[in-house]
This record gives sequence, C-alpha cells and structure tokens, in this order.
Amino acid sequence: MGTAALPAGRVAPAVTTATAVPLTRDELEGDEALETLRDTGRRKLVLDSIDRFRAADAFSHSRALAFQLTLTLLPALIAVVGLAAALEVESFTRAVRGAVDILAPGAAGDLLTAALQQGSRGAREESGELALSAGFVAALFAGMGAMSQVERGANRLYGVERDRPFVRKYLVATGLALTAGVLALSSIVVLVAGSAVSDALGAGEGFDAVWSIARWPLGLVFVLASVSLLFEYAPKRKQPEPSWLAFGAVVAAGLWIGFMGLLALYIDATANFGATYGPLAGTIGVLLWSFLSSVALFGGLAVAAQLEAVRAGVTATRVDRDENLSP
Repeated sequence: MGTAALPAGRVAPAVTTATAVPLTRDELEGDEALETLRDTGRRKLVLDSIDRFRAADAFSHSRALAFQLTLTLLPALIAVVGLAAALEVESFTRAVRGAVDILAPGAAGDLLTAALQQGSRGAREESGELALSAGFVAALFAGMGAMSQVERGANRLYGVERDRPFVRKYLVATGLALTAGVLALSSIVVLVAGSAVSDALGAGEGFDAVWSIARWPLGLVFVLASVSLLFEYAPKRKQPEPSWLAFGAVVAAGLWIGFMGLLALYIDATANFGATYGPLAGTIGVLLWSFLSSVALFGGLAVAAQLEAVRAGVTATRVDRDENLSP
C-alpha cells in the first residue's frame, strides 16, 4: 500500500541531520583548537554544538546507549564482586560498595548493592565458577553493544551516515570495551575507592600519604584516556591529534561530573522517588545515571565535531533532506 500524496500547497516533511564535518589534516593539535575557539567564541560554539547535538538526534542515541550500559553494568558488578568474594578480598568488595554509594545514590545504589550481594552469594555456591564466567561473558557482549552504539552516535554527530561493516564494527567495539571500558572502571576505583585500595595493599603510612595525593591526577588521566580513546576510535573517520580531541574530552568529563551532582541532588530532594516508581525505583535510577552519562559523552563529541567543522569552514550545523513520498 503506497503512501498518499500530499495535498497541493503542502511541503513534504524533512529529515534533519547534522552536517558532515570535512576531513581536516590529522595533525591538528591542541593549540590550534584554542585558536579556533578564540576566533569562534565560546558562546557561539556552545550554541552551535547544542544544535548539532539535536540535529544528530543524539538524545535518542543516548537513550539507546543508556540501555546498553545498564545491561553491561549489572553483570559486570556481579562478576567482579563475585570474583573478589571467591578470592576473599573483602576490602575490594567494600571499595566497590563505597563507589556505588557515591556514583549511584538512592534507589539506583540500592539496585547495584543488590547486584553486589548476588555476586557475593554466587561466588560461594557450588556453581560459582560457572556463574562468574557467565557474568563476565554477558558483560563483554553487552559492552560490545554499548561501544557499537557509541560509534553510531559519534558517526551521526560528525555527519557520517554509514557505520563500519559488521565484523569490523564489532571488532573495534570489543577493543574499546577492553581498553576504554577498563580505563573508565579503573578511574572509578582510583578516584572513588582510592582509600580502600591503599588499605588493601597495606604498604605503610608513607605510601598512604603519597597515594592520597597521587590518586587524583592518576584517576583524571584514566578518565581522559578513556574518553579520548572513544573520541579517537569510535567515529568512522580519521580524527585529529589527541591534544585537539582533549578539548571535547574535558567537556564530556565536566558534563558528567555536573550531571552526577544534579542527579544526586534530585534523588535526595525527592523524598517520594521510591514511592513513585515502587519496585522499579532502582532500575529507573540506574537508567537515569546511564542516560546522563551518555548525554555527557555525546555532548563532548558534539563540541569536538563542531570545533573541527568550524576549523574546516563549515558554518551550518544541520541539513534538511526532503522525504520522497510516493503515491
């Protein structure tokens, strides 16, 4: 059954996409990013990046990525904590619990805490090894799906309409899950659970004093390295130098910290959050956490893409394409 023709005088609807960012020379570096930012102006770059974000339908990509992150996070927590319980490393389990309390407050933390308990119980059962292996496998496959979704969203922000071929796409996704994903997890352990790591090592007061200071720059390096790897390898295009992409990576990290603070305030200020969602409160909290994290990542990518577009002389942020309606 064909689509009905539009009445005379009516204009066919348009599909809006982000304008393609031309391939610039890959030697673009950080000082050139600052020069472009000064010439453009921060306010205009922010507004144009928001428009590029909307044109690429990045909110939809953020929702899809949030779902994949949730599928990755829960089995990964169960498997990692189960492994720690099997090895009787209780300090690690306490460190993860502390990270959960800070990063996912309220109902979201309750759900993740339940996952920690499930991991601890599973490790003590006779089939514990099988459960741990299944958890790691499930987390890996879900992580591959999450990284492939990062590629899709990044491509649309850069105006790239086609993703990589299937096999190559998931090979790249696996590599990013094992590199950027592990770096992101390491940053959480170092920044949030750093004191527990120090206690587990038991290296003495001298080490504790040095570690209490050194873990902050080390954790920041892990965060920026994780995001920079996603910025460099997720889009299906040749990217500029890491120092150029670092600008967008810093924006993504700053947005994430701000969003997490707002989420914590929202859950604390809303006394009836659990009453509103009932038994689904924990799931909703984790999805909110994942969604805001995804928006922060794609927001930083939108800034990086728009900055490079301006450098290449592209001023428009979106292009409208008329749909072909057949009678």
